Amino acid sequence: MTTVEQLASSQEVSVEIGGMPIVLRTPDPGFLAMVEQRYHGYLGRPGASAFSFDVEVRPDYLFPPDDGENELRVWKELGRWRLERGDFLAEMDPATRTGRILQAPSPYAIDSVLRIVHSLIQAPAGGFLLHGASAIRGGRAFLFSGISGAGKTTISRLAPPDVMLLTDEISYVRRDGEGYRACGTPFAGELAQPGENASAPVERLFFLAKGPENRIDRVDPAGALRMLLRNILFFADDADLVKMVFRSAAEFLERIPASQLTFFPDARVWQLIE
Repeated sequence: MTTVEQLASSQEVSVEIGGMPIVLRTPDPGFLAMVEQRYHGYLGRPGASAFSFDVEVRPDYLFPPDDGENELRVWKELGRWRLERGDFLAEMDPATRTGRILQAPSPYAIDSVLRIVHSLIQAPAGGFLLHGASAIRGGRAFLFSGISGAGKTTISRLAPPDVMLLTDEISYVRRDGEGYRACGTPFAGELAQPGENASAPVERLFFLAKGPENRIDRVDPAGALRMLLRNILFFADDADLVKMVFRSAAEFLERIPASQLTFFPDARVWQLIE
């Protein structure tokens, strides 16, 4: 357990994703070094904080046996969000924008916590995290969404030099007035490299499918909503949050064109994306 003396000697680092700085405060220098290395390029300005967490790292806090109790749980209790998995326990108070994290000394634990926290922050603001690649071309952002194996990493690898890759795995979508912005994330997929820490207005959403040719097909509104909801990262067992996410997805599709992009793994597919 972290003592009062340890808390007093804690140091902090700010991780800023999607323009949202989250401060992680801990007395553990090894954890700080890991965070600074893992999120290099996404470190926020000193003192900048939208949310802050006290982090306790427990070397003996490891995954329990696979007995069915190691699944992720996210729920709200007495106004506070609670997050639990085999390698971490966390809580967050939306009112005070503070929280605590108890976790194993694993980068995957803090990765997961940050993803969940950002999804909870964005839901009431009209934004979301999406299973999908995203990239900037000509000052505009394009989203490429799909389930595992749909081709997110493939289309990222095929991108020409004038494309700035924001992510090949998890896209960060923020509401921006009457439109939306796609922001880079450090959450990498098979490319094993973070996206650029940049953002641009979202121009179009493509649902990916592999096929024998490159083509763009219309998607009916109901089908687009189903596919978008299927790919939005959603963790919490909370009825109010379900409504927020549904509303966010519907409003997004009212403003941003969505199509199906069927493509053959050939760089010429990018001739369709402009």
